[in-house]
Amino acid sequence: MARIVRFHTHGGPEVLRIEDVEVAPPGAGEVQISVKALGLNRAEALMRKGTYIETPALPSGLGLEAAGIVEALGEGVDGLAPGDAVSIIPPRSMARWPAYGERVIFPAGLVVKHPASLGFEAAAATWMQYLTAYGALVDIAGLGPGEPVAITAASSSVGLAAIQIANMIGAEPIAVTRTSAKTDALLNAGAAHVVAVQEEDLEARLKAIAPQGVRVVLDAVGGPIFTPLTAAMARGAILIEYGGLSPEPTPFPLFEVLAKTLTLRGYLVHEITGDPARLEAAKTFILAGLASGALKPLIARIFPFDEIVEAHRFLESGEQFGKIVVTM
Repeated sequence: MARIVRFHTHGGPEVLRIEDVEVAPPGAGEVQISVKALGLNRAEALMRKGTYIETPALPSGLGLEAAGIVEALGEGVDGLAPGDAVSIIPPRSMARWPAYGERVIFPAGLVVKHPASLGFEAAAATWMQYLTAYGALVDIAGLGPGEPVAITAASSSVGLAAIQIANMIGAEPIAVTRTSAKTDALLNAGAAHVVAVQEEDLEARLKAIAPQGVRVVLDAVGGPIFTPLTAAMARGAILIEYGGLSPEPTPFPLFEVLAKTLTLRGYLVHEITGDPARLEAAKTFILAGLASGALKPLIARIFPFDEIVEAHRFLESGEQFGKIVVTM
């Protein structure tokens, strides 16, 4: 038996329960892991509430990221051994492969031996944020040295990962955030510029920073912000949308799109994790960044496993700067 987080009905953080569940041994191509730390993501709050792209049968498990120690291997698994310190690449389905538990099963292809210098908390805070940011900025947009890139929701884990990746490439990260309360923290985290949209004119600031226009925009918000973002974009630029945090309708900026031949593109990290060649390139890039120190997960707060409800409340507060981690 192992303690597993499940929910029997959709709702707020209070629907999460820690239950004793029998964990089957790993099947062919699978790995059983004794979990030491979990990384929390907004997708998990959405699935818990019933508003995620995946609608599981109830009761359901939850979670996309974990780090721990290999306990057992299924038939046909090579390159891993019991006792290895590993972390998990987010699966396509967290209902099928939930990470919130003391003992979990994952496909071997999603299990990575992380660098020895990376502790379990940092390892659990690695893959979702860096794979998401890498896929958008490097794989899709081809961001290059010297290019300005606008990053909304910049104090989120993906936003901070995007800032670090932009700096690793030699690009110029522009952090877009709600208020100036996190300006100093964002500058310390590597942002070249910070724009507070509730206090400043976003279009005017972006045009002042990048007079030739911003070629790459990474947006997690949507809503009315599309208007000033596209107005400040360069001809032939690309806006990559991976979130949708705004509760307001998102306008389609028809004339900006036509006049500048803009690309507005939806993006899911599954594009990278579901393609072995692209995933391998991403892993090589990220592991190199972790080893060099160019990429360093920023952890907002650590909760014990028994406080998973409180951790989800903090996740939804919007107060965090970086990743929320839960430890066993």
